[in-house]
Amino acid sequence: MNREEKINYWIKSANNDWIVAGHLFEKGDYPYALFFGHLTVEKLLKAVFVSKFNEVPPLTHRLTYLAEKIGLELSPERQELLEIITDFNLEARYPDEKFSFHKKCTKKFTETNLEKIEEIKEWLLEHI
Repeated sequence: MNREEKINYWIKSANNDWIVAGHLFEKGDYPYALFFGHLTVEKLLKAVFVSKFNEVPPLTHRLTYLAEKIGLELSPERQELLEIITDFNLEARYPDEKFSFHKKCTKKFTETNLEKIEEIKEWLLEHI
């Protein structure tokens, strides 16, 4: 694949995950809606990485690490948000014995965080 094809691959995959996040939200599967929100941001960061360096992006799910590797300037608020979104990946996939993350994922909590993810999504698309 050439550079443009690689970038488009990551963007298309991110868009597909964003659609899945919406479906999961509609069905009330809030933890996994946030998990797919994380995947959306991760893949867009990887698209930005490819657009900047034309290299294979790092194999990591840590969003702040990817943003730092790219050289994105992060406000403290954006950095904190990327750390929170990274936690959605871990907490949805590896719940504790009390399923505390699943209990925290109310409709309102999930809706609020999906809105924040959408803001990050739009911001990242501006960097491609």
